[in-house]
Amino acid sequence: MNLSPNDRIAGVLSPLFALRTEDDLGIGDVAGLRQFIAWVRTIGFKLVQLLPINETGGDHSPYNAISSRAIDPTTLQLTPGVPEDLSAQAFAEVTAGIDLPALRRGRVKYGIVKPLKKKLLERAFEAFRAGERTDAPAKEAFASFCEAEKSWLADYTLFRVLMEINGDRETWDEWQAGHSEIDAAHRWLDSLGEEERALFARRRDFHNYVQWIAHRQWREVKKYAEEQGVALMGDIPFGISYYSADVFAHPDRFALDWSGGAPPEPYFKDDAFTQKWGQNWGIPLYRWEVMRSRNFDWWRQRVHGVREIFHLFRIDHVLGFYRIYAFPWRPRYNPEFLPLAWEEMRARTGGREPHFAPRDDRSWENCEANKREGEDYLRIVLEESGATRVVGEDLGTVPDYVRPSLRSLGIAGFKIPQWENYPDHRSIPGSAYERISVATFATHDHKPLRALWEEAFETPSGSAEQARHDLAKIAEFAGLASPHEGMVYPQDFYPAIFEALFRSESWIALVMITDLLGRKERFNVPGTAANTNWTRRLYTTVGRLGGSRALKRQMRLVRELLEKSGRIVIPSEAEGSREVT
Repeated sequence: MNLSPNDRIAGVLSPLFALRTEDDLGIGDVAGLRQFIAWVRTIGFKLVQLLPINETGGDHSPYNAISSRAIDPTTLQLTPGVPEDLSAQAFAEVTAGIDLPALRRGRVKYGIVKPLKKKLLERAFEAFRAGERTDAPAKEAFASFCEAEKSWLADYTLFRVLMEINGDRETWDEWQAGHSEIDAAHRWLDSLGEEERALFARRRDFHNYVQWIAHRQWREVKKYAEEQGVALMGDIPFGISYYSADVFAHPDRFALDWSGGAPPEPYFKDDAFTQKWGQNWGIPLYRWEVMRSRNFDWWRQRVHGVREIFHLFRIDHVLGFYRIYAFPWRPRYNPEFLPLAWEEMRARTGGREPHFAPRDDRSWENCEANKREGEDYLRIVLEESGATRVVGEDLGTVPDYVRPSLRSLGIAGFKIPQWENYPDHRSIPGSAYERISVATFATHDHKPLRALWEEAFETPSGSAEQARHDLAKIAEFAGLASPHEGMVYPQDFYPAIFEALFRSESWIALVMITDLLGRKERFNVPGTAANTNWTRRLYTTVGRLGGSRALKRQMRLVRELLEKSGRIVIPSEAEGSREVT
């Protein structure tokens, strides 16, 4: 795909779980993604950005995955004949007694969805294993996949079966004795009788099968996107979950006594801990000297996996390569530390305190060292990514050296217009944005624009002042007067701000799906474990998007803005006659 920054394009960000289809199993999957790719193409978008698709644990966060490589089974299309080993009879038997229409309504019900998809995949695996398909090439392809991916797949399947034995919990430090440490687990496995080892091996083979199917389906979606002229943007979190197969199998590569996160951030007023102490994500820090001694094989493997499926990828919290904020306690202790003063906190931690690792940016020497090491690590990522382009999420507390460093490496950083200001606080116009950048009003962590508008003018709340400030900065960016109660969002605000975004010099202009549709649903509140996080879905199916006259007019407007801004070529007469639906 031609993804040269010489050609400005536009894309839509949507979590996969949020996509809704008429026959899904309560969560967005690759079938919904196909429909979504086709829909955004009719509007004129050339890119779809997704959140990480790696397998999640009990909190369902795509940024806290239990594997850096394994794909989440919930992303798979499962219907009679897909995969080929899933018969109509098996599908009917597994789904009997489940109210599928109810499952599709409302938010993602992970407690039903995950076991349901697992049972369907188990039935498909049983059929595959029994040889019900006389398809020798499939057996050979499966064996080839397992061999080619064994460097990560073997550790993952061991971890995954141990999870099952321990109540399907990824918290390996709470597993039964003999399981919670990799060498002990291998000794325990060797001590089993022949029949027990065979059963264990069969379960590992099941998880091999799931990943084989997952990689096949995702490669097919990538090919379909290419045929549609739409690029797929993946996402690699900087960190990896403490409770992951990676940490369990290779604890020597991680500093497990520190929890990575971000420094205090007053912008996110939804969470008192984030404002006072920062975001404690719980990710272990990397032991970079160990990574280097192994030629960064873990990072190379991780990048290789994402480039197989995506045309470009975003590194979440790319600042972590330069330095990361470290907490001397695990996230579960956050409530205990919230009320403490700094000295009280130090008394609890034995003198250890939150800090930037490996060093802060208080001196020129530290800045230079952080910059030099960060660039070394990122060059490994770029080397392994090959022709796959890389985007870096560089938001938050950003040292002065980071953005010039990223530009020198050819990594596109982010431009959030309401946060992009000159020293005198005037908004930087989009015409002054660097071409190697991505412009967007919001990420998955932010409130949708329509929600800000409601807070500011329709049902004012405690955060109304912040909402009005953000909207005023966006209006300034778009050349509008500050918004006020008399303005109508769809007519007076929406067209102007999107035109300004599309006219910016940024290589990619990204629109969050909720902002594109003018919706208020929020996908995640940073720093919290709210049960609404990662569960919200679109209000209607992808097939019915644009079904209303108002939304059709809105999408025609968006297409016109994309054409006027030069982000798509003005269509031919034949193409132009096609109605956006």
